[in-house]
Amino acid sequence: MAMTWSFSGITTFAHLKHVKCLTTPSEKFDIAIVGAPFDTATSYRPGINPYASWATIIDCGDIPITPFDNAVALEQMSEAFVELGSRSAPLGETGKGKGKGKGRPKLITLGGDHSLALPALRALKKVYGREVRVVHFDAHLDTWHPAKYPSAWPSTQSHFNHGSMFWLAGQEGLLSNSSSASNIHAGLRTRLSGTDPSDFVDDSSQNWLRISADDIDDLGGPAGVIAAIMDQFDLNDPDPDPVYLSIDIDVLDPAFAPGTGTPEPGGWTTRELIRILRGLVDVLNVVGADVVEVSPAYQGRGEETALAAAQVVYEVLTGMVKRGLKDGSSEEKVKGGVDKAHDEL
Repeated sequence: MAMTWSFSGITTFAHLKHVKCLTTPSEKFDIAIVGAPFDTATSYRPGINPYASWATIIDCGDIPITPFDNAVALEQMSEAFVELGSRSAPLGETGKGKGKGKGRPKLITLGGDHSLALPALRALKKVYGREVRVVHFDAHLDTWHPAKYPSAWPSTQSHFNHGSMFWLAGQEGLLSNSSSASNIHAGLRTRLSGTDPSDFVDDSSQNWLRISADDIDDLGGPAGVIAAIMDQFDLNDPDPDPVYLSIDIDVLDPAFAPGTGTPEPGGWTTRELIRILRGLVDVLNVVGADVVEVSPAYQGRGEETALAAAQVVYEVLTGMVKRGLKDGSSEEKVKGGVDKAHDEL
């Protein structure tokens, strides 16, 4: 077999097998890495090697998305997420839930801008047949009414942008709106759009709990943030809510992730975010995730933003695999590849 250099050929996430999944319906996978190259709506975990555990993990490549028409792009992403999310997983979906969606794979989407969360949530509602809970890591709310983005010529396309997609998701009935099952923002340090707190009032009316970046100090560090998030979930529920994890890289301080479109000083460190994710992902019923808003054009030669984003994806992926092992619903097929995880990226 000929030797293949890591810098040649198709570059995949973590050197995973590359398959054009949308045009290869026979391909089976438990977790897919999906590329969503769309940004025209913008204004070491120890113990296991996730790639050698029970899950079949592949890189599904990019969704074909037009850069010329946001309405068409939204439909393209929605259809792609439904198609991929509706496939059968080889070993079955790993959550404890017994409802619709059991046996479906999980998708981790690499953006692109944050607007891709809307088509992802549309697909999850269709696949799971129920509203989804969102844990949203971001400097910004992203629950703004589209009219708060001023436009003399408003349109359906202009309403779909990277600051309004969760408002749109709420209007479409994709998100849980139970007072006892709120969605969560974490890492906020957003500026308000006006001279009063109406942004927060609107956000609260959409049933979101806000954890600011500064709260990490008042809550006693990452453990306190984890506890505040976990307080919103019933961990004894035999049919837990499906959770979508949405991570805008600008939740990190620009010192750690300058390569993003809307950097905000005063954010969390990469270490803090990783610690928080480790406390959540293998506990919650995470059925999908995204890591978005990485913009290489604003990144220096150190590539710290890309490194941070890749590590965040790795932490989410590892948590999903560990959740499957914990539930006992996925047969273990570890090949002796333990304690090598740090070398896999």
